[in-house]
Amino acid sequence: MGDVTSPALFVRDLLKRLCENRNEERVKRNRQASGIPNLDKTLEVYEREGVTMPTGLTFGALASCGFIEKRQNLVMMGVPGSGKTHLASALGIKACDLGYKVMFRRMANLIEELQTAHDNHAWPRYRRRIEQCDLLIIDEWGYLPTNVDGTRLLFEVIADCYEQRSIIVTTNLPFVEWNRIFSDERLLLAIMDRIVHHGYLLKHTDQSYRLRHSLMK
Repeated sequence: MGDVTSPALFVRDLLKRLCENRNEERVKRNRQASGIPNLDKTLEVYEREGVTMPTGLTFGALASCGFIEKRQNLVMMGVPGSGKTHLASALGIKACDLGYKVMFRRMANLIEELQTAHDNHAWPRYRRRIEQCDLLIIDEWGYLPTNVDGTRLLFEVIADCYEQRSIIVTTNLPFVEWNRIFSDERLLLAIMDRIVHHGYLLKHTDQSYRLRHSLMK
């Protein structure tokens, strides 16, 4: 009986290995295409104690990436070095591992890419690129001011993402100070409206990790 079933078991195990290899390759491609700068910053090495979670959201639920399935947004707010980029990157990596497509950009780089695409008549192709992802991560939101054209193009991206894919924003500025970086208040309010709706605010209350571990201390 064992001899009769051996070929079937062999085929089953072979197919299983092929599926595992395909999945590993897909995860590898998703990670590399995401633009996440440091793929070592995973959830397993993240220090979660300094994050205040909103009501109705647990770290476990966050780590399951259920917010992506629900097209919900995350705004991670805190001082520089408090772990915002690490957590955003870690969730992006986890999303890649679960089969989602992720796009990670610092806000200044995103604005530059949007303007370049627009000026070079490649705007529709760039928008399709964003439409193909499940999670857009915009890091360092508010570090540099944007001009009118940059604000308008960013609004179009946010509007396209609204209720279609999730957005993670990391920022060191409270909401009331976002008008310092956007030159068009009307567009700013429209951007905020779309991010905040279906969104969670995560407050990073720790002091800077870099300062805590600085050699100058």
